[in-house]
Amino acid sequence: MAGYRKLGRTSSQRKALLRNQVTTLLYHGKIVTTEAKAKEIRKIAEGMIAMAVKEKDNFDTVTVTSKVARKDKDGKRVKEVVNGKKNDVFDEVQKTIKKDQPSRLHARRQLEGYLYPITEVPAESAGKKKNTKTVSVADKLFDEIAPKYASRNGGYTRIVKIGLRKGDAAMEVLIELV
Repeated sequence: MAGYRKLGRTSSQRKALLRNQVTTLLYHGKIVTTEAKAKEIRKIAEGMIAMAVKEKDNFDTVTVTSKVARKDKDGKRVKEVVNGKKNDVFDEVQKTIKKDQPSRLHARRQLEGYLYPITEVPAESAGKKKNTKTVSVADKLFDEIAPKYASRNGGYTRIVKIGLRKGDAAMEVLIELV
């Protein structure tokens, strides 16, 4: 007997489907899918959340000095003429950043290697490439989801049966983060 459900797909299709659905579950918090898929998604998602909970506080806070281009009121870079050339004007800024410990960095890279990046599009510019930004689901796991489940020992997801799907009578379920 196999250790996993094959879901009627080739291995590459199955892996892509599970990666996509786990990414969507962690980003949105809930998805509607079939019962067999939900049980496979649950295994992967709970492992990822457990990894993030384990490493959630494993970082150092460091203050660094960086150069940032000065901008005018329109958001354009300020230029200054030096020796007949236009050069950008930079300001030095103190920033506080989180520096991951090696085990947290390893966990982050494992998560980012599995999860797909998500592109957020603002509502006012729907259908356009301008103003889109790529969101890391691994960051969301460490910053939002892991602190929420820090006191919980597993059982991070819930599967609720919805009913039979009209087309093929497959059992549809709602899988959500608790």
